Amino acid sequence: MPTLNKKKKKFEVPNVYIIIMGIAFISMLMTYIIPAGSYDRVINENGTEVVDPSTFHLTEPNPQNLFDFFSSFHTGLTEMSGIIFFLFIVGGSFAVIEATGAIEAGLGKITQKMSGKERIIIPIVMFSFALGGATIGMAEEALPFIPIMVTLAISLGFDSMTGAAMVLVGCSAGFAGAFLSPFTVGVAQGIAGLPLTSGMGLRIVLFFAMCIVMITFVYIYAGKIKKNPTLSPMYEIDQAREDKLDFNNIRKMEKKHAIILIVMAIAIITFTYGVMKLHWYLTELSAVFLIMAVVSAFVARMSLNDFAGNLTKGMATLASGAIIVGFARAILVLLTNGGVMDTILYYSAGLVEGLPTGIAAVGMYIFQCLLNFVIPSGSGQAAVSMPIMAPLGDILGITRQTAVLAYQLGDGISNIWTPTSGYFMAGLALAKIPWQKWAKWFLPCILIEYLVGAVFVVIATKIEYGPF
Repeated sequence: MPTLNKKKKKFEVPNVYIIIMGIAFISMLMTYIIPAGSYDRVINENGTEVVDPSTFHLTEPNPQNLFDFFSSFHTGLTEMSGIIFFLFIVGGSFAVIEATGAIEAGLGKITQKMSGKERIIIPIVMFSFALGGATIGMAEEALPFIPIMVTLAISLGFDSMTGAAMVLVGCSAGFAGAFLSPFTVGVAQGIAGLPLTSGMGLRIVLFFAMCIVMITFVYIYAGKIKKNPTLSPMYEIDQAREDKLDFNNIRKMEKKHAIILIVMAIAIITFTYGVMKLHWYLTELSAVFLIMAVVSAFVARMSLNDFAGNLTKGMATLASGAIIVGFARAILVLLTNGGVMDTILYYSAGLVEGLPTGIAAVGMYIFQCLLNFVIPSGSGQAAVSMPIMAPLGDILGITRQTAVLAYQLGDGISNIWTPTSGYFMAGLALAKIPWQKWAKWFLPCILIEYLVGAVFVVIATKIEYGPF
């Protein structure tokens, strides 16, 4: 009989939608296994709603069934509609500007001037975004820069992974090593009763440590891709991109291109000022980018139909990635509606009780790292966990400042790896990078970050990081 040579089927990483739906399904099952429970919520002196750690009590079970499972995705999409529609408008606006040729002409000029010293731009850009993350908690606000940086990186001989990393990894370095961020450290310190900006010395050291680790990782990777572009996990995808530059036919800079680039610069300055001074968020930022697109189209003398066509084309290219943001939210929806989120928090906190101080501090850090996979919001995680972790630290002999540091690291490190992080998945959508490719590429760096974070938590325990 003839022998049939069957090739072993190569394992394929599941599509991110399958991964998220799988996690959501496990979350649904957890509502049948874990008892429902709840903490009472109170408003503290800073006006923040937090849990009262002394009020945990079991509640009526509310297990989520299969219908709830499928319904949760619509709920998640509804709750995350703000950032989803923001993505559509930003993507559509940049598609209009790309159609004018201004970005191509501008990047062509930059590429010519950076010839032979392309990698210098990587640490400069990343450190700038890291400062934004460390001081104003820059996250969603950095998303509009991603399409520009991706196109720039590819034009300089790198890949889209490098371009997205300059923004996402840069912000993450600042987020994990934040020393002034009012949305993470500020909220956590307020809940813990610590003076705002206290403990800044160690946090500044942490900030530079995270910057060195993450910038070095991206810098070395970019050098390898520069030498051999085929090593990029994004090589085939990048080759098929429509927004890359053709160096044999780069547009010359015209007056209209220069005006459009000035319009873009004004828009960026406007939304930066609006975020920092006027407390603008997604609605106002969407308006800025749509105005930028309209003005740019007018300067380029683009017809109304061409404007509409480019706008909708840009939105369409982001549809799949944008919807992931809402799908990921379904996990939190199921755990919250099932009444088990607080129970998980209660029993997890109890696991570190009775452990030696150093081990308990690392345990608190690990707990915060895991919690960030289901509550990726920095201020949201602080409101839920810090009212429990701060007094737990008192019992274990761990300073409250150390508890805040454990929260800060646990919250900040995995924000650009977990598929449940809304702004991260939005960033990948803008960069057109599949989550599976990013997750595999960035895994070594995130493991190093976790190790660095653990070292700093141990140091904080040893020096009795304070003031208390």
